[in-house]
Amino acid sequence: MSNNNRNFGAGPGKIPDEVLKEAQLEFLSYQNIGFSVTELSHRSEAYAKINQEAQDDLRELLNVPSNYKILFLHGGGQGLFSAVAMNLIGENGTANYAVAGIWSKIAANEAKKYGRIDLVFPEPDSGTIPAINDWTINPKASYLYYCDNETIQGIEFPFVPDSKEVPLVADMSSNLLTRKFDVSKFGVIIAAVQKNLGTAGLGIVIIKDTLLDKALNICPSILNFKLINEYESILNTPPIFSIYMFGKVLKWIKNQGGLDKMEQLSIQKSQLLYNTLKQSNGFYHNNIPEQNRSRINVPFRINKGDVDMENKFLKEAEERKLFQLKGHKLVGGIRVSMNNAVTCEDVQVLVEFMKEFQQENQ
Repeated sequence: MSNNNRNFGAGPGKIPDEVLKEAQLEFLSYQNIGFSVTELSHRSEAYAKINQEAQDDLRELLNVPSNYKILFLHGGGQGLFSAVAMNLIGENGTANYAVAGIWSKIAANEAKKYGRIDLVFPEPDSGTIPAINDWTINPKASYLYYCDNETIQGIEFPFVPDSKEVPLVADMSSNLLTRKFDVSKFGVIIAAVQKNLGTAGLGIVIIKDTLLDKALNICPSILNFKLINEYESILNTPPIFSIYMFGKVLKWIKNQGGLDKMEQLSIQKSQLLYNTLKQSNGFYHNNIPEQNRSRINVPFRINKGDVDMENKFLKEAEERKLFQLKGHKLVGGIRVSMNNAVTCEDVQVLVEFMKEFQQENQ
């Protein structure tokens, strides 16, 4: 892959070049065993090591307490939406959801199949996340769920919600390992890795051990957190290649300087792009309130939603080898996703193009 190609895809997102090259070298014969990791038995010692090292590295990077379990599941994000409800809602038959964007709304609608869902605030239409004092939290709810970073609208929580005694559940699919946070504030953290941490096919669950044995009887075995934990995430054939790639990305993050470095770079990249939007005097426009703007996914419109101009932007961007900038089909426009593997240089090249495009088309 040419270094001149810049990938700003939301998910599947960019994977570090170093990781791709390592995987390429090992693809035909993993660690000289004579065949590919994609052919590796999930019952082998070689896979057991891949599985354990990925868990250990994630625990180290996030400083996960010893009373939390790390699980690897099939099904991606939407599988995890169902799994959360089926594993937790049976405690009291009801759950609180903070719906601040499209993904949390989809998760809430999925959870309605298994119990009563109460919204803690009315769905905002402006991208504003209400202050926690304005939330209505049912203290008897089985859990409180929110999506920490809404990739479609570009909304990120600037705080960890205080759920009192209610177990807090967070979807961190798109911003896990981009900044430090206190895992002990959460009951469950879920993430689909293809947005920031690897290839599609793998869902991660970090769960407090006291929440493991609460699944509904209808919960399938492959989504049952207690059962997955008992089998060390090898109940059936796991997504081996996805876990293998996830493990390599974790080691790459450690080698880059860990979460301190990832957070520093995330701030630098997002500030560079948001400053460019601001300096365009309305040619490029992001309508999310500043305090709720995502560091990872930045959607914007051109000339107040001029679709022809936006299509021209996308065409010329690809000619400059700037890829996957089209906004989500539900909102349109342009979207820049700055996952950990996206470099400051990548963003600098993009903003230079944006400035040139504005000068030529204003």
